[in-house]
Amino acid sequence: MRLIKRILVAFLVIILALVGVSYLLPGKAEVSRSITIDAPAAIIFPYVNSMQETEKWSPWLSRDPETKLSYSGPDAGVGNTLNWSSDNPQVGTGSQEIIESTPDQSVKTALDFGPMGTATATFALQSEGAGTQVTWGFVSELGMNPMSRWMGLMMDNWVGGDYERGLENLKALVEG
Repeated sequence: MRLIKRILVAFLVIILALVGVSYLLPGKAEVSRSITIDAPAAIIFPYVNSMQETEKWSPWLSRDPETKLSYSGPDAGVGNTLNWSSDNPQVGTGSQEIIESTPDQSVKTALDFGPMGTATATFALQSEGAGTQVTWGFVSELGMNPMSRWMGLMMDNWVGGDYERGLENLKALVEG
């Protein structure tokens, strides 16, 4: 009986330590990737300023060709919205709406993953010689949930590769 009590106390101490440490972890998860595309920003911008156009280079849609997509609002710019639904857990269900758009410079979107939370994504276009550096960023506020904070540490590993593939797809589309 004494051994079981010690094991339970040790288990409780470990749990409390993990929860306590979680509040020392970053309160937001950030991911960012960049690529240089051999084209001016004016050629690239339409592909990041329209949810319909992102369908052409998205790194996620190839995971589930049966993903259901619907669009609302204008065809491009602020208010352009994508809703998606997939049974594949790597694609999931959610929505993305363009909330800021500066022609040939930047686009900001609001992401809603339902119970998985919300985030913002950005595209920044910066002239670089004859080409354009495109930076795709992601930020999610993690709140005070200890589990979210621990998971935030892994966000770069989970999303970074997808961002790299997406940017490579965009580069091939624009340059091809």
